[in-house]
Amino acid sequence: MTLTMALAASPAASAKQTGQVFISSEKDDVITVLDGKTQQQIASIAVCKRPRDMRLTRDRLRLIAVCGDDGLAIVVDVASRTVIDKIKLQEGVEIFDLSPDGKKLYFSNEDEAAIVVVDLVAKKIINQFKVGEEPEGVLLTPDGKTLYATSEVAGLVHVIDLASGKIVKNIEVAKRPRRLALTPDGKELWVTCEVGASVAVIRTADNTLLDNIQFQPKGFRVDDISPVGITVSSDGKSAFVGLGRANHVAQVDIASRKVRNLILVGKRAWGLALSRDNATLYVANGLSDDVSVVDVASGRAVKTVRAGRVPHSVVIDD
Repeated sequence: MTLTMALAASPAASAKQTGQVFISSEKDDVITVLDGKTQQQIASIAVCKRPRDMRLTRDRLRLIAVCGDDGLAIVVDVASRTVIDKIKLQEGVEIFDLSPDGKKLYFSNEDEAAIVVVDLVAKKIINQFKVGEEPEGVLLTPDGKTLYATSEVAGLVHVIDLASGKIVKNIEVAKRPRRLALTPDGKELWVTCEVGASVAVIRTADNTLLDNIQFQPKGFRVDDISPVGITVSSDGKSAFVGLGRANHVAQVDIASRKVRNLILVGKRAWGLALSRDNATLYVANGLSDDVSVVDVASGRAVKTVRAGRVPHSVVIDD
């Protein structure tokens, strides 16, 4: 079944969760697949040049990965772990999101300073929104009406109304904003700021900056604290922030916005994924070529798994 056929399928076609963990490797041009129970490698899927961000389709039957050097979106059948479709995008694609109906893909293009819209059924680019220099993070609201995008050079979070295609607000944050996460209630948007060594907290009701959470752990050089990856627990209690070259993940209490724990992981901790039961955190370590498996209850990494050279993103089919 191609992606076009899958998009037309009924909701009843949804897959049972396989428990597989998918990890993209920028240097090896593969997606490594782990068994979620044992963390043993069960497959290596050759995809395209420099695979980066990944997302499961809503029915969880397909995994979409974007590849920066080829300028492609690769569609992987989750059950068979095979590439079943390829969609031409643009070179330099890094981060993307899918519309709630799964028919459109929105990705950031640093070279063009734009958010580009792709019709996945027609397999063609249909629109683009100009934003600040070096856009990266892309996140749609669950209703599909608003898109948030970060501009690393401008130090802005853009709020784009998708009905009009207009930027309705530019929110100034700390230096080099990268990735975004919404709290489960949709009331707050958390944005990692790599050079600012912080996370900006934005109130979505009026798109105003509420707080700037600083990371200043003792014994760390400020230059090494470089937040990029972020994920939020499904119960809305914790945010996990990869601190990059500091080789730790910060667990932040969402209500108080206080750091509760610092978890030692591998080198340059960026890509994060949390299991649906909030029990296990996977951390892609780009400079140690591995993934740390963190037991959230104990607050420590319990296993390290090789995952190709320069792992970028992690997706869990649970």
